[in-house]
Amino acid sequence: MIQRLIPLQLAAVLVMAMLMLPGKASAILQKGQPAPPFKVVSTSGQQITEANYKGHVLLIDFFATWCNPCRDSIPHLIRLNQKYGKQGLQILGASLDEDGDKTVRDFCAVQKVNYPVAIANEDMQTEYGLRSIPTLYVINKKGIVAEKFMGFNSDMAAKLDLLIKQLLAE
Repeated sequence: MIQRLIPLQLAAVLVMAMLMLPGKASAILQKGQPAPPFKVVSTSGQQITEANYKGHVLLIDFFATWCNPCRDSIPHLIRLNQKYGKQGLQILGASLDEDGDKTVRDFCAVQKVNYPVAIANEDMQTEYGLRSIPTLYVINKKGIVAEKFMGFNSDMAAKLDLLIKQLLAE
């Protein structure tokens, strides 16, 4: 009888522990996996989904206006869009700002951001396994994550340029 009770108690403890976990567990999105679908609204009111980017190389920049490394990366992303936009590169800024569209719109106007920006909803943050910012996902023309960059520095910028050039040539 005691031998049976211990496994039953253990099972009960495991069930209780599972019930206490958050409802939506987020796996960390890895290179080589399909990019998760998303649906956001740009700061200009345009509906944006992953379908808008089929057949293009997509760079998603998860950022916030108050994040200094994020602010440092934006001029580079603007230059990438100028250089490769006509060749098939698309950039989507996904802001984590909680102050709303106006703060992000004002920031983008001052920075002269030349690509669409939206507020990243909780589902998008979860699906992309967001842990820190800036985080940049580069997605190839087939919708597969080609690379994930966390943070920003000149070495990462050079690797990003090279990768985009390679993906556009595919």
